[in-house]
Amino acid sequence: MRAHVQEIVFDCADPAGLVRFWAELLGGDPVNRSPDWSYVEPPGFVRIAFQQVPEGKAVKNRVHLDLEVPEVSAAADEAIPLGAARVGGVVTDEQGSFQVMRDPEGNEFCFVTG
Repeated sequence: MRAHVQEIVFDCADPAGLVRFWAELLGGDPVNRSPDWSYVEPPGFVRIAFQQVPEGKAVKNRVHLDLEVPEVSAAADEAIPLGAARVGGVVTDEQGSFQVMRDPEGNEFCFVTG
């Protein structure tokens, strides 16, 4: 059996707020299906959904998204007014560069080049 990714789901406190952030970052229209479930379908990518859970984020994500961009620092600068935060500085090696970021609820993701 082979499966395919239908959507990626983030647990969160505020689905409607978080979907707006990710829709601004990746494109697509935010959809609020119910008070505890929202999603966005970014162009060229699978649906990203947000489900409300009672507990807050406690540790680093075990899985995160790497988002390819033309220039890491410029992408980070554009994401910060949307509610993102940098984690450390830009890392560059022979494979390219990356910047670890957090979304408004603290979920890590990276801007990458290479």
